[in-house]
Amino acid sequence: MAGMEAIPAARASIFPLTHAYWPEVAAIYRAGIATGHATFETEPPAWEEFDRTRLREHRRVALAADGSVLGWVAAAKVSDRCVYAGVVEHSVYVHPEAQGHGIGRSLLDALAKSTEEAGIWTIQSGIFPENTASLAMHQAAGYRVIGTRSSVGLMTYGPCQNRWRDVVLVERRSPIVGV
Repeated sequence: MAGMEAIPAARASIFPLTHAYWPEVAAIYRAGIATGHATFETEPPAWEEFDRTRLREHRRVALAADGSVLGWVAAAKVSDRCVYAGVVEHSVYVHPEAQGHGIGRSLLDALAKSTEEAGIWTIQSGIFPENTASLAMHQAAGYRVIGTRSSVGLMTYGPCQNRWRDVVLVERRSPIVGV
């Protein structure tokens, strides 16, 4: 990943996230986990679980010119109830060396496009309040803070081990679907 700091988002290409990218996607996920400010998860899932639980039509990778994965986004259904058919929850992760160059925003924009084309009206996520860069990126991409779940989960690893964590809830309502 040498020289990644010179890769602007405009030079990244967005492609469907398939099994072929999984080793790099899992490594980026693992790097996010290691920060202690990205997720309650302690390890990335196996590809089979990821593939089963994330909607194929709403999974993307951002690739550098050399084909390396700069980041990824994926969405999952929030419920099987028909009233929530237009609501998904997403995760977005960017390689540590590619952060701050618009890669995450490009992935969020690609997700907004694919979900709107599929008739989805709400994308939601939960973000630790300490992850200020992610909160700012989401707000710049049209997400709004809808609340905070206080002490919703006990962190079991890393720098925040044995600490109850808050989660800021964000959502993006489509301006064209469900209005």
